[in-house]
This record gives sequence, structure tokens and C-alpha cells, in this order.
Amino acid sequence: MRVTPVTLAGEPVAGFDATHAEQAERYPGHTGAWQPVHTVYVPADRFDHHTVRSWGDTALASLERHLPADADLSSVFGPLPEVLAADVRRRVARKLADEPVEDLRIDFEDGYGTHPARDEDRHAEQAARSIAVMRHAGTLPRRWGVRVKSFADGDPARSIRTLDVFLTGVVERGGLPEGFTVTFPKVTMEAYLGQFAATLASLEEGLGLATGTLRFEMQVETPQTVMFLTRSPGLVPSLGGRLAAAHFGVFDYTAACGLPPGEQRLDHPVCDHAREVMRTALAGTGVELSDGSLAASPASDSTEDAHALWGAHAAMVRHSLRHGFYQGWDMHPSHLVSRYATVYAFHLASYEAYAERVRAWEARRDAGGGVMDEPATIKTLAAALRRADLALGEAV
Repeated sequence: MRVTPVTLAGEPVAGFDATHAEQAERYPGHTGAWQPVHTVYVPADRFDHHTVRSWGDTALASLERHLPADADLSSVFGPLPEVLAADVRRRVARKLADEPVEDLRIDFEDGYGTHPARDEDRHAEQAARSIAVMRHAGTLPRRWGVRVKSFADGDPARSIRTLDVFLTGVVERGGLPEGFTVTFPKVTMEAYLGQFAATLASLEEGLGLATGTLRFEMQVETPQTVMFLTRSPGLVPSLGGRLAAAHFGVFDYTAACGLPPGEQRLDHPVCDHAREVMRTALAGTGVELSDGSLAASPASDSTEDAHALWGAHAAMVRHSLRHGFYQGWDMHPSHLVSRYATVYAFHLASYEAYAERVRAWEARRDAGGGVMDEPATIKTLAAALRRADLALGEAV
């Protein structure tokens, strides 16, 4: 028996336009724009306009002292062809000299702790002055911002006041430079996100900023956050375009899951699960993803301890990269060496092979080894090449 079609060819499908419009709103996709490879967190009471350069100088001195030769990279970061090791080391040294920090966050939360109200106000004002100096000197990173205290702490007024004092100080000293974002931690309740978005809108109005200027990134640090991400498909559009990114918080999350201290590590299976929920819940929304950190520094000034730290950090960075998380947190100047070395080696090791497969596809032939790539794979290869170009671009 012939099945009668719901519609005739050429006639509109009932409800299609509304559904397609909703799809476009919820899943605009990634713009392909540059994304930093890391976020550096600096406690507000230890931040000034010299901080970024100081981190770069410290990391570069460590590179020169503990990895003086190209061949040394293989002993720390795994076997690398001689030419690749030389290329990676050259890029790292240049990066540390020219742009040691891609994304800076002045921390008023865990890294900062609890201070008397007048002291936190003073530190916010000092941070605003330092940002103005960096802007004038051309040393402000391409991305920058602050991390405020969580609403979950029960004192949103403190969080908002710090942000207000800081932003007012920055705007009054010449306007808000590009690249600003706010990190919003410990989002245990979904409603906090809407409340914070409304707060940003109010601050915009009070400061005379264009609508949509102030955006934020949420931190995924509790199982409660993971749970509401799984059941809230309309979360991102409900925030009016203000949610820029989601950052995973390794140590708060593993503590909330009851893991013992020795298992609070980025590559633990419970962390893998949380990141997969983040990826699935935010796929196609345009919200960037970032992994967490390694809470360790060299045990001493010895080369042995520096290599041990870099090896451990590099393993975590590679774990993130292999799982499609191309950004992470760095908490100590020494992390800059292992961050950039690992990121550059990861992209350079496969760059030419990926490019050849794309060229083979465009030429309608099999790639080397008889690989027959699907369109989805070619799209992924092209995206990987673009991501590599952006990550490597400032260190060519």
C-alpha cells in the first residue's frame, strides 16, 4: 500500500521554520576564532603590571638553565625527532620572550582567599590600575579578566562589589580593553548563572558599556553542575550570549566526588566523565571548553626537579589535548615551559600528515597508506590544521 506523504514536494513542512530557527540559536557552531592554549591564574594580592613579564622571564630562565640543548627535550617530553625538538625549543623560547601569557585571570577566589572588605576593595582598585598601565604599555594579554567569588559561598554582594570596583577603575582609566571575561566559580545551582548574567547586564548599563560587552565563563567544579548540564539543553541561549566558556575545576570536583587526595588528578576517570558531559552538553553552542590544572611546582631549583615537574605537567596537557580540550590552566611560571612545549609538539608532530590527507581528498585520491577519508574526517583534519595554525602562529 502506498504511504501518503505528510506534505507534497515543494510545500512547507509544518513547524520547520521555528525548529530550524531554534537550531540556529542553540547550535551556532564554533566560529573558528583563536582560542588561548591556557589561562594563567594570579592571586589579586600578588598581581601588578610586572606580573606577566615576570612570569615570562622566570620561565625563560628556567628553560635556558634546565633545557639548554635541543636534544634535552626528548628526555623530558618523550622521543622527538631531532628537527622537531629544535623547532619546538625555538618556538618555546620565542613565545616566552614575546607573549608568555595568552589569557590572564586576576584571582579573587580560591587563590586569593578571604581578606577584610577594605583590603579586597583596595586590591581590586590596584588591579584596575595595573591593567591600565599594561594597556598603555602594550603588555596586556590578548585575553584577560578576573575570577570573582562564587555565589555558592552565600555572599553575592562581595562578588559583585569586587567586580564593580575593578571594572569601574578600568573603565575610568580609558575604557575596557578587548578580550575581557569574568570567571564565575562553583556554580552549584543553575539559577546562579542567570543571576550572574543579569548582574553583568546591570554593570554594563551603569558603566555605559554596549549591551553584550561583559561575558563570563562558568567553572564546572561540582557534580551538581554536571547534573544540570545534562538536563538543560536551553541553558546557553537563556543566558543571552553571555556564556563564553566552561572551565573544568579538577581539585574541587574530585574533592566533591570523595576521591582521596592522591587521586585528585586531571586524568582520573571521574574527571574524564565530567569533561565528556561538558563536551556533549555544550557541543555546537560556540561555548569554549577548557581543562584544569596541575597544582604542583618544582620541588627545588635542581634540574632533576624541574624535569620531573615538566614531565608530569606535560602528561596532563597531552591527556587534555588527546581528549579534545585544547586549553588548560597554568598556576606557576614553570608550567609555561611544559605547556608550550607540549602544545607545539602535539600540533607539529601530525601537521604535515594531516595536510597531506586534506590535499589527497581535494585531489580525489587516497592518502598515504591507502587511507580513504570520510567527509567528516576531512572536516576534522581541516579544523585541526586551523587550530594548529592559530596555536603556532605567534611562535613561528
